[in-house]
Amino acid sequence: MNKQKSLPLIPLRETVIFPQGILSLYIKSESSKELVKQANKENKNLFLSCLKDPNSNDLNKVYRVGCTALIMRIKEDEKGGLKILVKGLKKAQIESLEESGFVSFDYREESLEFDSKQELLIEEMKESLDRLSSVKEFLSKQAIVVLKSVQNPHRFCEMLLTNLDRPGKELQKFLEMQSLDEKIKETLRLLKEDLEICILQGKLKKLIKSPPSHPLLSSGQSPLKSLSQNDYKKQEVREYKESLDKKNLPEKAKKESLKQLKRLEKMHAESSEASIIRSYLDWMLGLPWNDLSEDNLDIKQVEKVLNEDHFGLDKIKERILEFLAVCHLKKHSSKGPILCFAGPPGVGKTSLGKSIARALGRSYHRISLGGVKDEAEIRGHRKTYVGAMPGRIIQALKTCKTKNPVIVLDEIDKLCSDFKGDPSAALLEALDPEQNQHFRDHYLNMDFDLSQVFFVATANLMENIPSALKDRLEVIRLSGYTLEEKKQIAEKHLISKQLENNGLPQEHIKLEPSALKFLIESYTREAGLRNLSRKLAGVCRKVAKKYVLGEKEKWILNEKQIENFLGVPLRQKEDFIRKPAVGRAMGLAWTETGGELLPVDAIAIKSHKQDFQWTGNFKKVMEESTKKAWSYVKSYVQRENLKHISLEDHEFHFDFEGSVPKDGPSAGVTTASTLLSLITKIPIKSDLAMTGEIALSGRVLPVGGIKEKVLAAFNNNIKTVILPSKNKKDCEEIPEEIKKKMSFLFVSELSEVFKEVLLFEPELIDDKTSVVENVA
Repeated sequence: MNKQKSLPLIPLRETVIFPQGILSLYIKSESSKELVKQANKENKNLFLSCLKDPNSNDLNKVYRVGCTALIMRIKEDEKGGLKILVKGLKKAQIESLEESGFVSFDYREESLEFDSKQELLIEEMKESLDRLSSVKEFLSKQAIVVLKSVQNPHRFCEMLLTNLDRPGKELQKFLEMQSLDEKIKETLRLLKEDLEICILQGKLKKLIKSPPSHPLLSSGQSPLKSLSQNDYKKQEVREYKESLDKKNLPEKAKKESLKQLKRLEKMHAESSEASIIRSYLDWMLGLPWNDLSEDNLDIKQVEKVLNEDHFGLDKIKERILEFLAVCHLKKHSSKGPILCFAGPPGVGKTSLGKSIARALGRSYHRISLGGVKDEAEIRGHRKTYVGAMPGRIIQALKTCKTKNPVIVLDEIDKLCSDFKGDPSAALLEALDPEQNQHFRDHYLNMDFDLSQVFFVATANLMENIPSALKDRLEVIRLSGYTLEEKKQIAEKHLISKQLENNGLPQEHIKLEPSALKFLIESYTREAGLRNLSRKLAGVCRKVAKKYVLGEKEKWILNEKQIENFLGVPLRQKEDFIRKPAVGRAMGLAWTETGGELLPVDAIAIKSHKQDFQWTGNFKKVMEESTKKAWSYVKSYVQRENLKHISLEDHEFHFDFEGSVPKDGPSAGVTTASTLLSLITKIPIKSDLAMTGEIALSGRVLPVGGIKEKVLAAFNNNIKTVILPSKNKKDCEEIPEEIKKKMSFLFVSELSEVFKEVLLFEPELIDDKTSVVENVA
């Protein structure tokens, strides 16, 4: 867009152009025609502003706020007039007007940010637009779709107002508005006003067409007035009262509803307050205050359903069966548990909630909490606000139509907080078994009993959940799947699902056991199943193409065909695992996607001063672990009188390989072993991996994520793992088939670790031998 300091002023009569709007103008004034021709010749824009008095030609009587515009097309007709097509560019304000007809101006910038309350009003506006288009043909369906797709809230309001055919003064007033909140409310008011007029006009037409004996016509009263203020309101109040009598509401809820109904009865039927009360009463009547679905208490049947949907996960299934047993003994009065499934993506956390609902025979609803940062999303808005509505939990209950559904609070660890409040704090009352029977939503302003809701939360990282909220959750960790578990799940669920998704007959594809193992080992790495599902979908698509081309025989796939379909394997067995090396040890790390190998390398470089360097994706805790390991190893070689390189005149560089984020205290054992190997020149065994943190005294401290780390070692053909003694109890979670194929060394001191990891015993320094001076 051209940014001229001054532009020719073209006055408009009873019309206004907005930014991005298109307007066709016919210009007869000689002065205006000259200005337009000059601007077009010099490739300049125009400044368009509306005259305060449509009958005046005085340029000094234009509104100060107007819009710069681009000349898109210009044509002179036979009568000498100019037909031009212009496009609005930016809103601007006149600073001075020259005698030549040019104006100097300044742009009026508009903020594009809008909050959740304004977003709700825009959604309400779109709903009203749909209703208006159903009773009044003022825009085509395609135009409405285009209009609703506009992302800029200012442009959306301006385009909508332009199409409502409002007077020029109203449009000018709207153009001058700076506040987005004011624009949205004004547009919504005018839209509702048009909608109410159209509805009443439609009712009036029906009355006019009715027989002369119609009671409203024979009475001599105004049909419109009688319908809107008397009959309609009485009928509405009567229907609400009948619904409240039929609905089994708690005493307080019914009392409040009747109170609101009395207020509605005294109000004008078309007032804004009446609309708020109607919405409130609809919510009160739509909620399942006492409606319970019958639980399936046949424990064997529930266990069968859970086994059909999910392979393994015995701990979770056992917890669900325990809950059912308690329900059976307490005659359905057990409070709903607050389970939280924590683990890597793709291990089945969310789908477990759906299986629980199916097994129990309850309704199911999922609430995605990722990125939610407004407290009102949980507790709702006060009903006095424009566009107010209850929070997501109350909305879920209305959708489920029962008081005891299974509600999955997905991605609870990804809640945010800002100036609008902290949603995690708002969840405290909803998820506290001792308080949630009195959960109060701001919109209802009434206690609602959530104690019988079966809440299931999911999270990747428990560390991101505030401690107060975490205290209300019963955390059950889901680790990654073993190779055998992945094979079983693929055979029982994934292959048939992908065949269906890709339109192939069931049993059309079968993978040889070796081919399925090859696919899992060579093309997937994550702890969950999503990538495996994607690779199987890729295989199905290849076969689907051949099926359409006429190759309709069944496929029994081997390893070679899998490689032809999916390309070069993504994973290669790391060579360094096979070769013992000086200054290299294999650690284990836990990440939110499962366990990972963590190779640690170190080298010593001749230097005039002792120094450290670190590379790799690690944080402060890892740096502290390295410093503790260095201090202990230095004291250890001196105490044990071992041969080692000179420590004072070497620079040491540590590298934590790979992009795996290392920010937890679990690499102390690995770092210490690497350092001892480097300064004593003794290689470390290549067929083992280790994990554990250390104290400065040499004690080996326990760490977390044992199952995930052991699975990572097993999947990379490492059969020996060194673990802290205090983590021995955690090995109970490791599947038996893996425990049989692996050996675990439990240590409590670093000296025990050194005896296990070094390829041979270090030599002692005798009285006649100097310190080893060679460099790694």
